[in-house]
Amino acid sequence: VVSWQSQLFNRGYCRNSYNSITSASSDEELLDGAGVIMDFHTTEDDNLLDGDASPAGGVSSSTHLLDLLEEPIPGVGTYDDFHTIDWVREKCKDRERHRKINSKKKESAWEFTKSLYDAWSGWLVVTLTGLASGALAGLIDIAADWMNDLKEGVCLSAMWFNHEQCCWGSNETTFAERDKCPQWKTWAELILGQAEGPGSYIMNYFMYTYWALAFAFLAVCLVKVFAPYACGSGIPEIKTILSGFIIRGYLGKWTLMIKTITLVLAVASGLSLGKEGPLVHVACCCGNIFSYLFPKYSKNEAKKREVLSAASAAGVSVAFGAPIGGVLFSLEEVSYYFPLKTLWRSFFAALVAAFVLRSINPFGNSRLVLFYVEYHTPWYLFELFPFILLGVFGGLWGAFFIRANIAWCRRRKSTRFGKYPVLEVITVAAITAIVAFPNPYTRQNTSELIKELFTDCGPLESSQLCQYRSQMNGSQAYPEGSDAASTPGVYSAMWQLSLALIFKIIMTIFTFGLKVPSGLFIPSMAIGAIAGRIVGIAVEQLAYYHHDWFLFKEWCEVGADCITPGLYAMVGAAACLGGVTRMTVSLVVIVFELTGGLEYIVPLMAAVMTSKWVGDAFGREGIYESHIRLNGYPFLDAKEEFTHTTLAREVMRPRRNDPPLAVLTQDDLTLAELQAIINETSYNGFPVIVSKESQRLVGFALRRDITIAIENARRKQEGIMLNSRVYFTQHAPTLPADSPRPLKLRSILDMSPFTVTDHTPMEIVVDIFRKLGLRQCLVTHNGRLLGIITKKDILRHMAQMANQDPESIMFN
Repeated sequence: VVSWQSQLFNRGYCRNSYNSITSASSDEELLDGAGVIMDFHTTEDDNLLDGDASPAGGVSSSTHLLDLLEEPIPGVGTYDDFHTIDWVREKCKDRERHRKINSKKKESAWEFTKSLYDAWSGWLVVTLTGLASGALAGLIDIAADWMNDLKEGVCLSAMWFNHEQCCWGSNETTFAERDKCPQWKTWAELILGQAEGPGSYIMNYFMYTYWALAFAFLAVCLVKVFAPYACGSGIPEIKTILSGFIIRGYLGKWTLMIKTITLVLAVASGLSLGKEGPLVHVACCCGNIFSYLFPKYSKNEAKKREVLSAASAAGVSVAFGAPIGGVLFSLEEVSYYFPLKTLWRSFFAALVAAFVLRSINPFGNSRLVLFYVEYHTPWYLFELFPFILLGVFGGLWGAFFIRANIAWCRRRKSTRFGKYPVLEVITVAAITAIVAFPNPYTRQNTSELIKELFTDCGPLESSQLCQYRSQMNGSQAYPEGSDAASTPGVYSAMWQLSLALIFKIIMTIFTFGLKVPSGLFIPSMAIGAIAGRIVGIAVEQLAYYHHDWFLFKEWCEVGADCITPGLYAMVGAAACLGGVTRMTVSLVVIVFELTGGLEYIVPLMAAVMTSKWVGDAFGREGIYESHIRLNGYPFLDAKEEFTHTTLAREVMRPRRNDPPLAVLTQDDLTLAELQAIINETSYNGFPVIVSKESQRLVGFALRRDITIAIENARRKQEGIMLNSRVYFTQHAPTLPADSPRPLKLRSILDMSPFTVTDHTPMEIVVDIFRKLGLRQCLVTHNGRLLGIITKKDILRHMAQMANQDPESIMFN
């Protein structure tokens, strides 16, 4: 027996055809225009409509009684889990609510106060979201830093201090060994009482691995037991939710609580993942929870999605300390419907969140992020060539990562391996810890690694990467035949970085998709930063040894710094992140807000655009779209073009060998017949026609609304029996005197469903679905009903045209 849910998704006539809506604000007019034509009979309009159409005195007593009883039916207009919202109906509901408030506000001071509260509730909810997002991000940053250092040792003077804070007040630190102070004890010093030697190294190695495994185990167990939705990055699901799909509990309080705790544990475990993507999920949870305090948002799914768009901007704002980048990220990457009002509110939410994080100051450097850097040398024209090369690397890495990660995730889903998430997390965490410890660049926190790679070498830097600088003096920067440019320290650092690059590439493929919160921004940036720093040092050495080459002669003066390896790391980080996510504008803005380097926008733009072009040559989908497709989420991408010349009749159901379309007639069904149709089918809605002979369309009724209306009528009205006549017309049909009371269901009928003719090109149908966020569209021929097209049918048709398995379009 096929379950109800699988039937729901496998048949073509589902009312929950999955929808999306374009992100351009100009489409709001399109929706508004549609709302004028589409007089949706939502429960608020029922009495008005029935009253308008009634002749003055010609209503039978039974109809009149029923009209009096026809108050809004509780539950009608709401949605089940894993269903798609009806954007046009939600928009009409909101317009009606707005009209009601405006008409009443002059009646009394209380009504006027209510209208003011309604107008301000949007700003209030994004303010609360920004405050909560900033506070949680600060908490996560501080806790992750402390737990990360716990793997290496503990501060005896104050247990809650991390390594850096522990040594701040110490007078015993030296410049060369600024991270060593008596207050900070490694585990070997605590347990064995010795700081050096093979025994202490093995003990530190063991404790590092032990803590990494403990954190990873705790994280995966909490996710598995309390909130399965807290795993992963969350961005693919948020994109799907913002396109109109409902996943109950995905943005709930349990998910928020467990995601916040397990994100700290996952980052501290040393796994190759970041906290930036999950912070967007955390912020959206805050937005969703606060929206329930305001009826304007809690009762309208479309309005709620405006709050979630603003919340995702706040999430990126606190993740990268990039408020404007956050707004652009929400617009470019996650939102589908993004009117101008949402743009302002997103901007405000990002501002509030950044302000709160700055007040908390989690890194103690008065910056919003750990790896804020400032460069003091300009870039030169000849450097565009290595920057573009880094862009090519970023695009190739992005294409390779997406294919490898999706192949691994698909294997995890289809084999027994996926049934043991705890074992998988423990295995990956163990391998990561054991391989990472010997290499100082993989042992340290990924954010600290990026900071070190971004930082320009100066007199205050004690990093191995900067050892060649200390051997040079200003007057004789280029002594003939000297090898003062780089010391063995730099060469060993280059080797360690190369090994770290290979390690990060392999581990990130297996880590993204584990059942713990895992972001992709930081590992991708780390891979790009390592590659960029290696290229930067190589170009710097070239300029040092061959400063008489025509390339360098024109730009590099003898004795001056003309190459900044840190800048190459920054460009490489942007290129790799762009290759994986295919972001462009928002990514460039995020990176320049990170670094405060306005003059480096051109190199960043060149590298990011190159990485996008190279990545798109191998496949147009970014990692998030690929995961949406892998999970079978109902998502119609607005960026994708429909280029095929098919017609509506080729895509509609029923097909040639299918059973006929399940329909309801407007006034000659009994309640028993209606219930039989509902019980025998699993469709999500039914077209209502005049009669079986004429097949002329009257409207469309949702399965959920019919069921709720029948239950409500049985509870509140006497005399409703199985042989009661059900009618969708304005007046009750003429019935024999002894027949039971009829049941009027006109109030739940959508009188203006979208229809197209059977000769409508599919590219127009797809455009209508995208721009208006439809769930289904009826197909007619000369006014007679032929069939139905749902979003599911469109997605399957597109998969078929792209030579993919159409059965993969479903919800798991």
